[in-house]
Amino acid sequence: MSPTATVNRRIVLAAHPQGAPKPEDFRLEHVEVPVPAEGQVLLRTLHLSLDPYMRNLMDEVGPSYMPAVPLGRTMVGATVNRVVASRHPQFRAGDLVLGNAGWQDYALSDGSDLRPLGEMAQPSLALGGLGMPGFTAYVGLLDIGQPKPGETVVVAAATGAVGAAVGQIAKLKGARVVGIAGGADKCRYAVEELGLDACLDHREPALAERLAAACPDGIDVYFENVGGAVFDAVLPRLNDHARVPVCGVIAHYNDKTLPPGPNRLPLAMSIVLQRRVRVQGFIILDHYAERFDAFRRDMGEWIASGRVKLREDVVAGLENAPAAFTGLLEGRNFGKLVVQVAQD
Repeated sequence: MSPTATVNRRIVLAAHPQGAPKPEDFRLEHVEVPVPAEGQVLLRTLHLSLDPYMRNLMDEVGPSYMPAVPLGRTMVGATVNRVVASRHPQFRAGDLVLGNAGWQDYALSDGSDLRPLGEMAQPSLALGGLGMPGFTAYVGLLDIGQPKPGETVVVAAATGAVGAAVGQIAKLKGARVVGIAGGADKCRYAVEELGLDACLDHREPALAERLAAACPDGIDVYFENVGGAVFDAVLPRLNDHARVPVCGVIAHYNDKTLPPGPNRLPLAMSIVLQRRVRVQGFIILDHYAERFDAFRRDMGEWIASGRVKLREDVVAGLENAPAAFTGLLEGRNFGKLVVQVAQD
């Protein structure tokens, strides 16, 4: 930190969104840079991760596994940080760490939520392929989906931070992989760059019919992170003993009422019962203690060998985080969405 850097910019939650977040739901504030007390470190944010789960935390009542963001408080989020001042015995000024500084330039930490990163050529990967999204793909697919060679795996948001990792890992395990994405460019990338066997544009008509043609032997594993019309198309194609890991339903995060149309729950439950489908939701925070080391080892090897490719969608400037986040919920990002808050 420069000796003259005394102002901390932070983006706080100004109002609970009614539907899709709007610019007035956020507020950019300027406050003093905090000073670390004994046992604390002062962090400078380099990269901020934007992820769909943040939308749930903006509602007045948040999900049970994470508290809602109170009005007037800094928006939460994982970050890559430099330690700029330390009064903590385990950290020194200059250390590169993975933290939870949120949507702001500077933050204090007692060290309990920090993970040393060492020196990385591309530190932002700790927020994507080598971080929570990649870990979500790894645990959800391998531990819950359990794809076998020759089985058909379908993954929604196939070029997103989680979906791209799911599709590539499934290919490494010998599965046939069909992706679903929004737009011809994303579908082309999923096949030509990520190596998926096919990819369907959910914005084009007759998704259910096209999915049936792409999966003539049915679907053995569906990695669910979208919901909505994509799930409606997948449901009838599930095979006996299919597995459905559920890490998100981004299509519904802005909903304030039940979706229009008939009640689909009875049909869904009938298929789950008759075809003995295993549907399992999971929260990745539950799995760090026993699975993260294996993930970092395996994913590190796959990335280094070129068997897993990563793509980032980088937005420059903290002030642009709200618009980028709204775009994420609308599917405008292409790859893992990261805000570059400061140059290292």
